[in-house]
Amino acid sequence: MIYDPEKLLLLAGPCSLESLDTCRPVADALASLQQQHPELNILFKGSFDKANRTSIESNRGTGLNAGMEIFQTIKAEYGFKTITDIHAPEQCAPVGTVVDALQIPAFLCRQTDLLLAAAKTKCAINVKKGQFLSPYEMEFVTNKLEEAGANEIWQTERGTTFGYQNLVVDMRSFNIMAGNGHPTIIDATHCVQLPGAAGGISGGQREFVPALARAALAAGANGVFLETHPDPDKAISDAASQVPLGELPELVESLLRVWKATR
Repeated sequence: MIYDPEKLLLLAGPCSLESLDTCRPVADALASLQQQHPELNILFKGSFDKANRTSIESNRGTGLNAGMEIFQTIKAEYGFKTITDIHAPEQCAPVGTVVDALQIPAFLCRQTDLLLAAAKTKCAINVKKGQFLSPYEMEFVTNKLEEAGANEIWQTERGTTFGYQNLVVDMRSFNIMAGNGHPTIIDATHCVQLPGAAGGISGGQREFVPALARAALAAGANGVFLETHPDPDKAISDAASQVPLGELPELVESLLRVWKATR
């Protein structure tokens, strides 16, 4: 098992892997945090394919082969466990031989074939609650993974569609989803997105990331998903919602204070 109830689960890294030059500074910062705070349980995250970009013109990232090479390098150099999202059943087996956890994107959380293929890898599975689902409906998603023999399941709240181009996080979600018997996570950077609101790309309000992450931990979340980048404004995706890497240490320390105070 990767999840440890005695540690704060932190899934952190850039939105898109982009390149080793992007990933290494992030891994350096995470390694420093891990050394300073042994109560953290960190997985390095990043996407090898941004398959759900708003526009067909948008950069989708490294692709599978180059992305797996980056993950192998990060694992070898830093010792981090790793997590990435997959978008098609045929990606699960090859990706699952490299990373430690597979992530089911919110848009695809009800895709049975994808869930079954991911469960067969025996990786931990982090499934994001769709923006179109209530937390009560996650029972049916986790049931599919359980029936397929998934070794470890995590449930992530990333906000629910609230009118056009806006999301809202219902803090009751963590208690509700915890009833399914699996850890819960707040996706603190995607829940501040403004989907499609920036002229063919997603906008965002990163200034609200700290408040929502802390509130979720106070409400009972077991972990935090954070996207962070050395220079978010130059990121190829989610530029408006990623946390600047220089702000990460202070943010993580504040999260640990809340996590400790509420347990």
